[in-house]
Amino acid sequence: MLRRTCLGFLGLGLFIAPALAQGDYPSRTVRIVVPATPGGGSDTFARLVGQYLSTKLGQQFVVENRPGGGTLPAMEHVAGAAPDGHTLYLSPSTTTSMHLVRKTMPFDVRKAFAPVTKIAIVPQSLVINPSVPAKSVQDFIALAKRAPETLTYGSAGIGTGPHMAMELFLNMADIRIQHVPYRGVSQSVTDILGGRLSGMMLNMLTAKPHVDAGKLRMLGLTSSVRSEAMPAIPTIAESGLAGYEALQWFGLLAPGGTPVPILNKLQVLILEAMNTPDIKQRLKTDGAMHLPNTPAQFSEQINLEIDKWTRLAKAIKLQPQ
Repeated sequence: MLRRTCLGFLGLGLFIAPALAQGDYPSRTVRIVVPATPGGGSDTFARLVGQYLSTKLGQQFVVENRPGGGTLPAMEHVAGAAPDGHTLYLSPSTTTSMHLVRKTMPFDVRKAFAPVTKIAIVPQSLVINPSVPAKSVQDFIALAKRAPETLTYGSAGIGTGPHMAMELFLNMADIRIQHVPYRGVSQSVTDILGGRLSGMMLNMLTAKPHVDAGKLRMLGLTSSVRSEAMPAIPTIAESGLAGYEALQWFGLLAPGGTPVPILNKLQVLILEAMNTPDIKQRLKTDGAMHLPNTPAQFSEQINLEIDKWTRLAKAIKLQPQ
């Protein structure tokens, strides 16, 4: 009888604990750590979400910018925080590939973080200088097969999203062209506009003004669906490379071990936020899309992307820096 009673209280305790964790959260100010300076994509999305959560939950969600170090210092800070939902990380998609260019990693992303939800994706685009005689993805592939030595592409650096997106494209198309890595996006854009580069993968929003001005030609998007901002541009997948996808996304992560009820509570409210008219319009203006997912779905996506980029790195013999 005593054993049955104890088990009953134990079961009741297990039932109540998650409810308390969710009901009491948040009990103080929540910090959303952003691995970039103010004004960029990750900072913008963190502030949009933080403002909504502050209003709905009655506690301040403040953005804390920790730029530098290829996002690693910011990630380490959050990974070492208490798993109570009061320290969160606004993660760029490079979280799933950064291990490929580092000789050592201080943590395993899969264990160090608990995914909450993907907030937004910003498609990259395959753009070329107008002097390159290609009007479509298939034209570009055919040109590369005929004369690969004449083509070059730029990136923001080895292992960055644009680099991996282009390498996935080249691998799936079975072509090779010369890679010219830069220390950031700005100089590579200057060089493709000047004709010193043939092409590159470029954030669609960054590329659009140059495309509209006739200074760049956009051949395809890296997302699996077309963008409302540029509906006439096909995806690379529908242009002959079925299954191609290389998303530049932003999502929210918590320290590993954060209670599931807290993750679920945040995910539900962020979904609400992304469906408000103001934020939906902001996403459209920025050329971004919201494809909602649950903590479990986001976790699965991160695992799949880590495996995907690891396989690609082995295929192209990418060496840690």
